Amino acid sequence: MEFLILGVAILVVLLVAVVALVTPRRRRGTGPLPPADSLPPLGTTTTTAPTVEDEDEAPPVVVAPAEPALDVPEAAARRMVRLRSRLSRSQSTLGRGLLGLLSREKLDEDAWEEVEDALLTADVGVTATTEIVERLRTRTKVLGTRSEGELRALLADELVTALRPDLDRTLHTIPHGDGRPAVLLVVGVNGTGKTTTCGKIARLLVADGRTVLLGAADTFRAAAADQLETWASRVGARVVRGPEGGDPASVAFDAVKAGTETEDNLGVDTVLIDTAGRLHTKVGLMDELGKIKRVVSKQGPVDETLLVLDATTGQNGVVQARVFMEAVDVTGIVLTKLDGTAKGGIVVSVQRELGVPVKLVGLGEGPDDLAPFEPESFVDALLGETA
Repeated sequence: MEFLILGVAILVVLLVAVVALVTPRRRRGTGPLPPADSLPPLGTTTTTAPTVEDEDEAPPVVVAPAEPALDVPEAAARRMVRLRSRLSRSQSTLGRGLLGLLSREKLDEDAWEEVEDALLTADVGVTATTEIVERLRTRTKVLGTRSEGELRALLADELVTALRPDLDRTLHTIPHGDGRPAVLLVVGVNGTGKTTTCGKIARLLVADGRTVLLGAADTFRAAAADQLETWASRVGARVVRGPEGGDPASVAFDAVKAGTETEDNLGVDTVLIDTAGRLHTKVGLMDELGKIKRVVSKQGPVDETLLVLDATTGQNGVVQARVFMEAVDVTGIVLTKLDGTAKGGIVVSVQRELGVPVKLVGLGEGPDDLAPFEPESFVDALLGETA
C-alpha cells in the first residue's frame, strides 16, 4: 500500500511539471492571454485611444520602423518618359487645335478670336490668354511664319514663357547640417488626393535615395492615417499617428521630433506631414493649419508647404489656392488628376495668379504617377510631335 501511495504522488508531481512547461508564462499584472482573433496582423501597429484622465496629454504613437520595402519605386527619370506620353495622349487636342488655327491661310479677327477661345477653354486664364494672343499676333505678322514646324516652335516658345521657366521648382528635401530633417507640410481641401499625394511623394523621395517619415496630422479622418501606413509599408517608411480626433499640431510636432537624428540613429532625411482638409470642430481649418506650422517651427523652419490642387476643378482651384495662401506660406503647388478631363492651361493660371511654382504633377492613379513638373516637357506633350 505504501508503494502505491508513493507511486501516485510521483505521478502527480510529474503531471504538475508537464503542465508548467506547456503553459505560456505571462508577466505579473498582464492578465490572461487575449483571444487569437483579437490580435492585430503581424507587422501592423494599433493606436490606443486615451483615457479620460490623460486625454489632453496622450502622446502620438510612433509606428515602429516598417518591414523591408515590398516594392521598389520607379525613379523620376523613368517615370517622366511614361507620364509625358500619357499627357500627350490626353492633352494634345489643345495643341493640334491651336496649330490648326494658326496654320490658316488668312489669320483674321475671327481666327484670333478662336485662338483666344481655345486658350480660355483650356483654363489658361483671361490675363495670360490676352498676353499670349497679342504676342502671337505680333510675331506671326513680323516674321511671316506659316510652316507647321515654325508655328509649332513659335507657339511652344510662347507657352513655355507663360509657364515661367524661371521659377524655382526645386523640392527642398535634403536634411539640415545639424541633423534636423527637411520638413514638408502638405495642405489642401479634401478630395484633391492630398493623403495619396503624400504617399506618392514618399515613393518619389525613396526612389531618389531619401529616408522618409510620414506624419498623420489629419486626425479627423480615420482612414487618412491608415492610408499613410499602407503607403509607408510599401517602401519601408515609418509613420507617426495619434488618436482619432486628437490634436493635429501635437502629431506634427512629434513626427518632426521622431524624424530628428537621435542616439538610436532613427533620424530620417525628410518628414512629410499630411494635414486635414476639413475639420469637424469649432476651430477653423486655416487657424488649425497656422497652429500646426507654428508648433512645428519650434523645432526648425518648415522647408516646404505644398498645396495640393485637383486640376479638374479648373478656376475653382485657383480660388481655393488663394485662401490657403493667406493662411500659410505656400512654396509649391502639386497638381493632381492632370490627365483625362483636366485642362492643361490650369498650370499657367495657377502660377500666374499665385506667383507660386507648380513643382509636381500627377497624371494617373498608379503609385508612381507623380513626377516633377518641367515646363518644356509639358509643352512638348501638349503640342504633340512635330509632323
